[in-house]
Amino acid sequence: MERARLTAWVRGQVQGVGFRWFTRACALRIGGLVGFALNLGDGRVQVVAEGARADCEELLEWLRTGDTPGRVDGVTEIWDEPRGGYDGFAIR
Repeated sequence: MERARLTAWVRGQVQGVGFRWFTRACALRIGGLVGFALNLGDGRVQVVAEGARADCEELLEWLRTGDTPGRVDGVTEIWDEPRGGYDGFAIR
């Protein structure tokens, strides 16, 4: 099983609408993902997830097309090797 690190930046109306909470809930539903969701000063939400690549891809697909709160205008992502150091999936 290939493991991966997904970093995604979500643009749109994604702050003040529960987006980070729903992202964490989705990551927990998928299972096996660790990382965090963080509001950025420019209005985007940054999502970092580590786990099986297929699980990270499922989370990315949800970020792009899922039933998310607010409005997602676009998602930019990068892939990398897992770095570790996360204990669960946090809201920051």
